[in-house]
Amino acid sequence: MKDKLKIDIVSDVVCPWCTIGYKRLEKAILELGVEDQIEIEWQPFELNPQMPIEGQNVQEHIAEKYGSTLEQQKASQENMAEAGEELGFTFDYFDDMRMVNTLEAHVLLEYAKAFNKQTELKMRLTASFFSERKDVSDRAVLKQALLDVGLNADEALAKLDDDDARYEVKSKEAYWQQLGVSSVPTIIFNRKDAVTGAQPVDVFKQVLTELLAAK
Repeated sequence: MKDKLKIDIVSDVVCPWCTIGYKRLEKAILELGVEDQIEIEWQPFELNPQMPIEGQNVQEHIAEKYGSTLEQQKASQENMAEAGEELGFTFDYFDDMRMVNTLEAHVLLEYAKAFNKQTELKMRLTASFFSERKDVSDRAVLKQALLDVGLNADEALAKLDDDDARYEVKSKEAYWQQLGVSSVPTIIFNRKDAVTGAQPVDVFKQVLTELLAAK
């Protein structure tokens, strides 16, 4: 029995390039037929840890944070929508879209890990936010996502009021930031080699092929 190639993906639920990056990595894994040799763990990163409970209009937020004009934002969104479409994922940007706080989503992703449901929940939350116009800081939305992937929603939601569970997420975020992770997605192979950004499928294939051969 070969050891699996461990892949840590540092990302946020509301990060579009994280979704594109994962989908391209997934495509590379499937095309190489190496699913049984890979173990993926999602690591928390909050793009906006100070985001207030009411969130902020996405256009305002991007303009404020990155200085992007409306035209630049629209072009970027079209870019992402095209990249998503190629991978079977829908980005549905709209004028009243709000950027939200994602700490509680990360707490639930930690919970899901024990049940091997992390990737499933991550994709469900990402689809809720980008494809279905839902607020992933809203506990009713979080509950539905948990139910959709077959997790015990009441048990999981209890974690949201557990100080230890919240602290664990903050500790993990701090750990990755101390290692130098400052942008997402950052994809780390066997806790040694890292790739940042939504790389093309071929790049992921090359990295996977080399690392698996080295094992």
